[in-house]
Amino acid sequence: MGENREPDWDHALHRARAHAPFLARALERLPDLADQLAKGEGEAALAWARTQGENADVEVALRRERLALAAALAVGDLAGAFPLARVVGELTAFADRALDRAIRTAIVERCGIDSADGFIALALGKQGAGELNYSSDIDPVLLFDRERLPRRPADDPGEAAQRYARRVVALLSANTAEGYVLRVDLRLRPASEVSPLSVPVGSALTHYQGQALAWERAAFIRARAAAGDIAAGEDFLAQIRPFVWRSQLDFGAIEEISALTHRIRDSHEGPPVPGPGFDVKRGRGGIREIEFYAQTLQLIHGGRDLTLRVRGTRAALDALAAAGWVSPADAATLGETYDRLREVEHRLQMVNDRQTHTLPDGAALDAVAQLDGVADGAALVAELAHITARSARLYEALIGRAEPAPAPAPVPVRALTRELDAQGFPDPVILAERVKSWRDGRYAAIRSPQAVAAWDRLAPALLEAMAQSDDPMRAVTRWERILESVPSAITTFRLLDARPDLIARLVAALTLAPVLSDELARKPELLDTLIDRDALDLPGDVPQIMARMQGAAVRDDYEALLDAIRIVTGEIRFALGIQLIEGLADPLDIARALSRTAEAALTLATGATAREFVAKHGRIAGSELVILGLGRLGGGALTHASDLDIVYLFTGDFAAQSDGPRPLGGTIYYNRLASRVSAALSVPTAQGALYEVDTRLRPQGNQGPLAVSCAAFGKYQREAAWTWEHMALARARLLFGSDAARSQIGAVLAEVLHARRDKAALREAVLAMRAEMARHKPQSGPVDAKLARGGLVDIEFLVHYLQLRGEAADGRPLAEAAPHALSPDMEVALAGLAAAGLVPAGLAEPHALMTRMLVAGRLLAPDGREPPPSGARALARACGHASYAALLDAFADARQSVAAAWNAILGTDILEKPTGGTR
Repeated sequence: MGENREPDWDHALHRARAHAPFLARALERLPDLADQLAKGEGEAALAWARTQGENADVEVALRRERLALAAALAVGDLAGAFPLARVVGELTAFADRALDRAIRTAIVERCGIDSADGFIALALGKQGAGELNYSSDIDPVLLFDRERLPRRPADDPGEAAQRYARRVVALLSANTAEGYVLRVDLRLRPASEVSPLSVPVGSALTHYQGQALAWERAAFIRARAAAGDIAAGEDFLAQIRPFVWRSQLDFGAIEEISALTHRIRDSHEGPPVPGPGFDVKRGRGGIREIEFYAQTLQLIHGGRDLTLRVRGTRAALDALAAAGWVSPADAATLGETYDRLREVEHRLQMVNDRQTHTLPDGAALDAVAQLDGVADGAALVAELAHITARSARLYEALIGRAEPAPAPAPVPVRALTRELDAQGFPDPVILAERVKSWRDGRYAAIRSPQAVAAWDRLAPALLEAMAQSDDPMRAVTRWERILESVPSAITTFRLLDARPDLIARLVAALTLAPVLSDELARKPELLDTLIDRDALDLPGDVPQIMARMQGAAVRDDYEALLDAIRIVTGEIRFALGIQLIEGLADPLDIARALSRTAEAALTLATGATAREFVAKHGRIAGSELVILGLGRLGGGALTHASDLDIVYLFTGDFAAQSDGPRPLGGTIYYNRLASRVSAALSVPTAQGALYEVDTRLRPQGNQGPLAVSCAAFGKYQREAAWTWEHMALARARLLFGSDAARSQIGAVLAEVLHARRDKAALREAVLAMRAEMARHKPQSGPVDAKLARGGLVDIEFLVHYLQLRGEAADGRPLAEAAPHALSPDMEVALAGLAAAGLVPAGLAEPHALMTRMLVAGRLLAPDGREPPPSGARALARACGHASYAALLDAFADARQSVAAAWNAILGTDILEKPTGGTR
């Protein structure tokens, strides 16, 4: 009963003999086992029970082992020596052994080959979960591989597989003088009403990938390759993983499980509360409903939260609590109730070794209670009534009614007009007609009966949230863009209905950030990311992001990985955008997170592309691809609008040849590989585009080869590069390549950047370049922090000028006086230059403000012009100011600070000094 106590073997044996005829007969038939149990030697008794399976006659051996094991476990259970997890684990392990031995026996008997290659037994239900009870049947799905199945030469693979399946069932289920081993139920196989007992692997894959029903998804949560060809079974389960674990949140699972619950409760004829005739498995608050509770939440969230992909019910409840999807108290309540009901279920089945879950009446109920150690049937019923009432309440809170509540009736246009007018929408008459047209078939997304019902439930709350926004009509228009771009939105409607808190975030994205609303129009499932427990946390480091991308791949192949990279990158970028517009994270942190995400995507895509390339063309000894990041990528601070500035290099001899089936010379090899990497990063797949890749900063720009050797790169930079190219190189950072390559490239960069230069010529070149840039790219609007004079570009020009000058204020080499002043990270470089006495220490503050303005503005004011009022407030909040006016004042002050530094260092004025008065 779950109490901590010393095992009481004598009392357990007494109860077993007095109240469980099956156990009494087993103990009488197995006196050696009974003696061991009487001595309290539980582990020895289990070991002895396993030896009963060593008989050469498989049918006899398995039946004797099963009887001995059931008796030993039952008495150990009653004595309090074996906890529930141990009992069900031992029973499951026996079922796996028995099933595997039956498969091998069937094959040996037919063709003399002791091998199960190509014959798969997947365990579902309690066997799959490792939770078998005393008298469980097993629900395997038997599959076979036509090419690998052992058989006689004249046997057709399909006929041989059916013969093996029939023999396996007979070996395990036939009731002989020795009893039975396991009842076998094959009805969970694909399309069981028409399919053979053993199904070809290809047919099963087709079924699960396109024809399976909702209950099959729930069943396969607990699926496990249990016997036969284990490796092939695991491979099969990996292939159907996307069927079970959908990457898109599936709140439709609640309705499906709810409908199934309704059918089960309607078909169940027993009493709804504990008492004689109550079914501890199927009854209200019983075992099955607790299993459904866990499985429903696993189906909803497990496609995105890998920690939920566990098989056992208790393990699932613990995982749900750890992940924050269920409160620890609720998980504990359901888990404790589940364990107790499983114990009672075992007591019911111990009595006569029958697969029963129903409480008897009269003396039989008292006997079950006393076998369990409870005073009488009334005490047992009272306990069960208490615990099942708690679990039923929690289950019904999850699924709602046993049938989904009907959607509200559609609101007539006149009534809808009045509602929209009361909510404050402009032109409510016209808008009412628009809203009505959505439901009347204007968009494919709201045409099916299920979609219409889901929309009717969502519409009132969504329209109210739009009305409360700063720009209701903008929200409506952008929402229509989503509706017209997707063939189905039922999952999105269900998600928003189930999580009303997401509606506000959706409306914020629609009204504040065109970039985010456009992304939602292309991929409404991005809303799913906001329900993850860590959705509003910054992503981890590069290896963690790479692991997330790899985990999202639905198959172990190149195309699936590229899709996964795009999916995860899109999710992270969208979540970071929401954090930004809601003011939940510093734009500086968001910029760094965007850069880490891009680096993870680049590293993973490049590695995978290189492996694909090597398979065809081999490797070049002593040589490798190297990728440099420049610009904001090199500096580790991207925006949502950044492309990737990269340069492809390679180490080793350009004239060397690869060693693969289709060898290539070094230059051609790496140029083709670089082209493939660019395509992997930029070409849209089924999951959309990833990044724009800009390689124009390579030697000779677009006129030069895509990839050059490190030696050629160094020669070009020393002898032919312009000053602006050296300035760009000051933000170079190695993103892909070995430590040896890093060292080699580092030496080239140090030689170029630390070279002695004519200071006057450098100054003139920098001033000329900045003046030319200002003429061709002027400030685009009042919040263009990048191109405005005194803005970010001017700070960057100052930093790179000083880095290329290479001297601290005291005349020492900059690399010696303040090596971090040469960092590609602008924030770090500014601190180093300040330490070297070259820039005011206060210049870091204007740089931070304007970087925040740039990162936030790429979403809220993408053209640099003044954003609408709601966007202006969000921009100010993101940049740490109370109002838009305060932000503009701070921006003006920051520009003056930069202009003063520019004048002090380069000797020219770039801004008029303020003359006083209000700005």
